Amino acid sequence: MKRILPVIVLSQFFCTSLWFAGNAVMGDIAKQLQLEPSYLAYLTSAVQLGFITGTLVFAILGIADRFSPVRVFFTCALIAAAVNALACLPGTDAAIILTLRFTIGFFLAGIYPVGMKIASDHYPQGLGKALGFLVGALVLGTALPHLLKNLMATLPWRYVILSTSMLAALGGCTMILLVPDGRERKPVVALNPAAFLQSFRNRQFRAAAFGYFGHMWELYAFWAFVPMMLTAYNNRFSNAVLNIPLLSFLIIGMGALACAASGIISKYLGVKKVATIALTISCTCCLVSPLFLFTGSTWILISFLLIWAIAVIADSPLFSTLVAQNAYQQSRGTALTIVNCFGFAVTIVSIQLISGLRTAENARYIYMLLAIGPVWGLMALIKGRNTNRDRKEKSSGS
Repeated sequence: MKRILPVIVLSQFFCTSLWFAGNAVMGDIAKQLQLEPSYLAYLTSAVQLGFITGTLVFAILGIADRFSPVRVFFTCALIAAAVNALACLPGTDAAIILTLRFTIGFFLAGIYPVGMKIASDHYPQGLGKALGFLVGALVLGTALPHLLKNLMATLPWRYVILSTSMLAALGGCTMILLVPDGRERKPVVALNPAAFLQSFRNRQFRAAAFGYFGHMWELYAFWAFVPMMLTAYNNRFSNAVLNIPLLSFLIIGMGALACAASGIISKYLGVKKVATIALTISCTCCLVSPLFLFTGSTWILISFLLIWAIAVIADSPLFSTLVAQNAYQQSRGTALTIVNCFGFAVTIVSIQLISGLRTAENARYIYMLLAIGPVWGLMALIKGRNTNRDRKEKSSGS
């Protein structure tokens, strides 16, 4: 039992390295294919759109609840790894890369939320801690391509792509060989297309879900634009020589420690309280970002981005915990999948909004718009808390 969580975490880490593999080598691809800088937003959104489509299909069909989630994870990992490697074939152009990234996103729907389903089946108690490590693996996997890019700076960009494909295939094989289906799994045989909306009847589930949506508005846009924030700083100051791939890895990867820490802390302070604190800090970072993004000190800039990176992801496993705890047990996998679907749909809007409005003149202020999400999430948490308090008062009064 003790070895199961580390194996799930390792598999998730390897497989989610596919997520930002394209972003890490975007500069090389853009030079080779003579693409505009705005292609980065389309590249990121293609993965997100594929993930949204995949999670919607998986949720409607109840894949994670009707079939062995371990086998679903394994199958999707191998397919996504193979599709990712196709980008290395000769003659690949911008349209093909976007199609491949969309397809990878589709099959990531059978990796990330299904991994959480597997963890929830094995760890019904202490789920916040388990998901803290699991989401931390997602964060580290997301950041890994940037590290690979830094280590392979003298090699063609295809080496980064092939490396992430091999890691993803290894992750899928590790899962199928070492992790059984959990004891809490309740197989569902019949197909019920409406089951994916069933949990939304629960007010506490809705509060957790809408809090998660607000968190997602900020999260992936921040991750996607970290390299551009660093690039803008280099362009602003002639003496700045920031190592963008390495710093992008460190800044995004720092969130892995934040997820693990928030999961552990939530055992003592409570899941919702820790999520509220993290969301408040990340909201503050959005609002004060103009004071730090073009500061004359690189250390102040990096310190600020590290704090923001910690706060922006620390609440993610906690929202997933709240969603899992308030979902119907027989459709927990489907509930996690559909919440991921809606959450990642939000990320496309925020990424495209920032990309469309961002200019050299407003690059200092544009990220204040990311505060919209945390404010929305905090309102959902407060509303959920008030609803729960009202319910308790009514029951005690009767």
